[in-house]
Amino acid sequence: MSILPIKPRFEPEKLKIYRFLNSRMSLTEKETRYYHNLVKGYEGEVMFDRLMENLLEERLIINDLLLEQNNTTFQSDSIIFSQDIINLFEVKNYEGNFKYESGKFYTLSGNDIKNPLHQLERNETLLCQFLQSIGCYLPIEPHLIFMNPNFTLYQAPINKPIIYPTQLVQFMEKFNMKRSKLTNKHSKITDVILSAHLIESPYKMLPSYNYNLLKKGLTCALCHSFSISVGGSRVLCYKCGHNESVESAVMRCVEEIRLLFPDIKITANVVQDWCRVIECKRRISRILSKNLTVIGYGKWTYYEL
Repeated sequence: MSILPIKPRFEPEKLKIYRFLNSRMSLTEKETRYYHNLVKGYEGEVMFDRLMENLLEERLIINDLLLEQNNTTFQSDSIIFSQDIINLFEVKNYEGNFKYESGKFYTLSGNDIKNPLHQLERNETLLCQFLQSIGCYLPIEPHLIFMNPNFTLYQAPINKPIIYPTQLVQFMEKFNMKRSKLTNKHSKITDVILSAHLIESPYKMLPSYNYNLLKKGLTCALCHSFSISVGGSRVLCYKCGHNESVESAVMRCVEEIRLLFPDIKITANVVQDWCRVIECKRRISRILSKNLTVIGYGKWTYYEL
């Protein structure tokens, strides 16, 4: 039986916003690169979560934790509490060939990249200070873990807390050899930590966009194509063949509108304008009424979560 995280990982709202915008407008080269990095990073974290499903013994897992210490915010990809130790993970999904030289990471073409070891060290220091401020003195064991099987680091240091893709199985076997029994003290500590978690706004570092200039229409839930048709209660994508219910498609549109334009009220007119291919406004109203809270009456009706 796998251990369920006490703070699960969800797809970041900023990544969702970028995906919506990527389908409905032209991103710049810089914006596209940033979007792809968000996708890549989240895919690596999902691979890590699947690996952690093999954990044994009693553990507490906290994912995507954003804390503040000494007026400085820091985010930890994953923290695992065991009986006598805390494991801190910085997860990377780098792909391709890199080299380590003079304490720095480089691509083989010679471009230096942000050193993930420095990020891990910073997070370890701030996490240690935060934990001590709440009365927790368990030792922290940091790990920089590379999840992508197509990652290679030349001149790799042997004295750094790095776990390479070829070492993942061995790492899990060694991890699971350590016995762990948790007490109420562990739960109380993690409760305090979770209560201090900060919610980061997804609206930082976004492309400039507005409602009128975005392409309208229903997109495929899988390939994000606009090649969509509605037949009866189903929506079909001509490009990849995926199909879903009209209700599911309408609610996806609602999520897009809600994330892209949090100040716009959700109405049947707005949703119909956004998805375009569903012509019956009464049908949209029924779906919204079923899944959301109805506010107002008649032409003043709008919907909230």
